[in-house]
Amino acid sequence: MIAIVDYGAGNLRSVANAIAKLGYEPTVTCNPGDLPGAEAVILPGVGAAADTMQNLERLGLSEAIRRVVADGTPMLAICVGMQVLFDETEEGGRHRCLGIIPGVVKRLPPGLKIPHMGWNQVHQECRHPLFDSIPDGANFYFVHSYCAEPRDLAVVAGTTEYGGSFCSAVVTGNLMATQFHPEKSGENGLRMYENFLRLASVTGRH
Repeated sequence: MIAIVDYGAGNLRSVANAIAKLGYEPTVTCNPGDLPGAEAVILPGVGAAADTMQNLERLGLSEAIRRVVADGTPMLAICVGMQVLFDETEEGGRHRCLGIIPGVVKRLPPGLKIPHMGWNQVHQECRHPLFDSIPDGANFYFVHSYCAEPRDLAVVAGTTEYGGSFCSAVVTGNLMATQFHPEKSGENGLRMYENFLRLASVTGRH
């Protein structure tokens, strides 16, 4: 099962449509009991990190996500889904997040048009199967006002320039995350989802 986490927000339909386009049947779920048995988990994101955390806690999904990561289940987190993996966010004041990846989420530098919206290049900082058949510097679609600052730079898999370089993708073990939206990024985005599902050895393609 490919579980897409439904916490009452997020770009669920676009993500589910992208997965279906690749020939898989995703399951959109808000049931924390579904996550431990999944072959792969996708945590989408749209909106504010504090609201996302509140909804994850309310639905009992926070602990389920931590367990999935600890168990080594392949997980892909997107945009705000990536941001809540960190210790805390400065969005709307300081708010605790999932604490899975050490680091903080900070507002993009002053003097820039906020949000950072549209196409921008992702520079691959490591060779990883998530990027298979995707050229270095390929364009992906962004819409965000905050960015993650990992404490350990070894987890940074991709960077993007916008008023300076920021972390736009992280990889640590079976946990992968992108600040950009693959589901809005055309062929390269679909290829990234395909790479993730291949990494997860997902069965049941039709």
